[in-house]
Amino acid sequence: MPSKKALVRRPGPRLADGLVTHIEREKVDADLAAEQWEAYVEALGLHGWQTIEVDPEDDCPDAVFVEDTVVMYRNVALITRPGAESRREETAGVEEAVARLGCSVNWIWEPGTLDGGDVLKIDDTIYVGRGGRTNAAGVQQLRATLEPLGARIVAVPVSKVLHLKSAVTALPDGTVIGHIPKVDRPSLFPRFLSVPEESGAHVVQLGGEKLLMAASAPKSAELLADLGFEPVVVDISEFEKLEGCVTCLSVRMRDLYA
Repeated sequence: MPSKKALVRRPGPRLADGLVTHIEREKVDADLAAEQWEAYVEALGLHGWQTIEVDPEDDCPDAVFVEDTVVMYRNVALITRPGAESRREETAGVEEAVARLGCSVNWIWEPGTLDGGDVLKIDDTIYVGRGGRTNAAGVQQLRATLEPLGARIVAVPVSKVLHLKSAVTALPDGTVIGHIPKVDRPSLFPRFLSVPEESGAHVVQLGGEKLLMAASAPKSAELLADLGFEPVVVDISEFEKLEGCVTCLSVRMRDLYA
């Protein structure tokens, strides 16, 4: 049976010091960020997801972006080696959390780097963004770990945004969606739908036709609603100031063994 568990990690006191790469730094309201995080977690719960809170890492400003620390495939948890050295201490608590859930734990090793935000899964096809945070050795190790389990790994270039899933995500029917100016090679995806806003490219599949989306993408939400999907909108403005999006604030675990 499919599982509906999601790892989350609350924002720490140093959130405003988080890394920014492709955008100008803006002032982050830590109190508002905490409220937005609570609302995000509540939205997951309201749609049937059991949230599991990973132990905080208060000395790591970016730890709230928990998706970057692990890649899930069925019951296998691949602990990443983040491309930003300042983020590597984030993985220990996540490793403990997935081990407690009974996952088979694997690791990315030096010289490989891999951020979970660079990994987009569509059934057994796994797209991995090769760019600023994920290197060739990381892609090779991902392939070596998951291909024997039945996954098909497709590497794609990422140069215009922080992570692959900053550029594209997928709808329940497998269609990849993205904002064209931020996507390096749309032709690499068999089915691609252009959306009118950058943050409109970021969706979390909640189940059925429901899609968790950011409030900053009303036109994209309208487009997807017109196609028969059900947008569930959350405001994550403070995390967007740090290049965050709805995908990177949780790790969805859909295929854990019973």
